[in-house]
Amino acid sequence: MAVPGHRLDRMFNPKTVVVIGDKGPGYMWLNSNMPFKQKGGNLYSVQLDPKEIEGIEKLGVQNFTSLADVPGEVDYAVVAVPRQVSPFVLKDLIAKKANGAGFFTSGFAETGEELGIKLQDQLTQMAREANFNLVGPNCMGLYLPKVGVRFSADAAVANDGKIGFLSQSGTHGIMFSLVSAANGLHVSRCASFGNAVVLDVSDYVEYLAADDETEVIGMYVEGVKDGRRFFRVLREACAKKPVVVWKGGQTEAGARATRSHTGSLAAPQSVWDGMMRQCGAITTNSLDETIDVMKALLLTKAPKGDGMALLAQTGGQSVSITDAFAKAGFSVPRFTDATYAELQGFFNIIGGSYQNPLDMGGTIAGNLEVLDRILRIVDADPNIDGMAMELSAMFAARQWKHKPETLDQMLDAIRVHMDRSAKPFVVILHPAHEEEYIGSIKPKFNERQIPVFASFDRAAAAMARVRAYGQR
Repeated sequence: MAVPGHRLDRMFNPKTVVVIGDKGPGYMWLNSNMPFKQKGGNLYSVQLDPKEIEGIEKLGVQNFTSLADVPGEVDYAVVAVPRQVSPFVLKDLIAKKANGAGFFTSGFAETGEELGIKLQDQLTQMAREANFNLVGPNCMGLYLPKVGVRFSADAAVANDGKIGFLSQSGTHGIMFSLVSAANGLHVSRCASFGNAVVLDVSDYVEYLAADDETEVIGMYVEGVKDGRRFFRVLREACAKKPVVVWKGGQTEAGARATRSHTGSLAAPQSVWDGMMRQCGAITTNSLDETIDVMKALLLTKAPKGDGMALLAQTGGQSVSITDAFAKAGFSVPRFTDATYAELQGFFNIIGGSYQNPLDMGGTIAGNLEVLDRILRIVDADPNIDGMAMELSAMFAARQWKHKPETLDQMLDAIRVHMDRSAKPFVVILHPAHEEEYIGSIKPKFNERQIPVFASFDRAAAAMARVRAYGQR
C-alpha cells in the first residue's frame, strides 16, 4: 500500500526505474530488475559506453546516453558509476526531477581518504539543497518484491511480504531477504542504505510504520545521524507494530569496524540498550536471532504467560528442551490432576513419561490420532500458556523418506491444532545427520506456516523475546 504524501512514497511504489552505468557481461542491475519490466514497469538504462550498449539492448532494455532523454518521470534510479562521476549523475537526476536514487557506488567517507570524504560531502550538499532522496551511497539500495525491483537476482518476487527490513549493510540486507524467504517469510519493502548521508534509518522507519502491508519492521543498524529523531520515530513505530533491532558494533572492536564499513560512529552500548528498552523495541544480536524472532512474531500467537508444555520424543531430549526454555525465563509447570488422569489412561510409561516435559515418542509411535489426543489434552490445561514440540530427524527421517505421506499427514495434524488453539505452538527440528534432507522438507513447513526452529535454544530465545514484547 502507498503512504500518500510521504516523501519516499514514489520511490517505494515506482512506475519508472532507471539503471545508470550498468556493465556487462553480467549486467547485474538490469538482470536483477527484469521482473519489474515483466510486471509492466518502465525499466530503462543510461550508459554512454558504446561497448556496453549492444549488450543492454540485447536484454530488451532501451538505453539512453543522457538521463534527460528518458521519457516521463523517474521514480527511482540505481547508480553504479565510478565515485568521481557520481556528482555529475546526481546533478542530472536533480535536473530530471527524479524522486530518488540508490547509489551503489562506494569509496566515500568510509575509506577515510580525503577524496572520498570530499566527494561524499559534495553529494550530501547537492542532495540536501535539492531535497533529493539519496539512498546510500555505498549501499545496495531498494528491494521491492511486489513490483519486482531487486538488489539481487536471487531475491524472491512475492506479493505476500509482511516484513519491512532496513539495513546499513548491503550483505545483511540481501542475506536477510534470502534467508527469510527460505523460511517462508517475505519482505514487503527493504532498504540497504549504507552511509546514509541524506536519508537515515529514521526516514525509512517512519514510512514503514505507516505502511499497511508491513506488519513487522526489522533492521540492522550500525549508527544513526540524529539520535533524538531516531528515538522519537522508533518509539512511535513500536507503538504501532513490532520493531526488531539488530545492532552492529556492540563491542569496542565492532564499533571500530563500523567506522571503516559505513563511516558510522556507534553509540555506547549501554546508551543504546536503554534507548531500545524505552522505545519498546525487540533487540537481537545476529541474523539467525532476527529471523527467529520474525518467525515467532508472524507465525505464532503471543504467549499470555510463562507456562510452557514441552513435548519431546525421547528422555534425553526432554531434559535438554526443559533446560533451554527454563534458561530463557519460562516455567515448565506441573499439569493439573485432571490432565494427568487423562494422560495416564493411555500413555506408555515404559521408556516414556507424561510429566511435563513429555517423553512421548513411544506413546505416539507414528499414530496421529494419539498425537492429536495428547495435543488436545495438554492444550486444555489451565497451567499451560504455550507449547513446544520436538520432531526427531534422527528417528523420524527414516520413516518420512520411506513414506513421504506420513510427514504431510503429521504436518497437517499440527496445522489443525494450531488453528484451533488460542496458545502459541512451535516446532523444533534439529537436522542431526540429515541436514540435506531436512533442508529439502522445510518448504512443507513453510507452506503450512508452521514455525520450525533448528534448536531448543533458538526456539526458546525467540519465544522469550516475543513474550517480553507482549508484556511491555
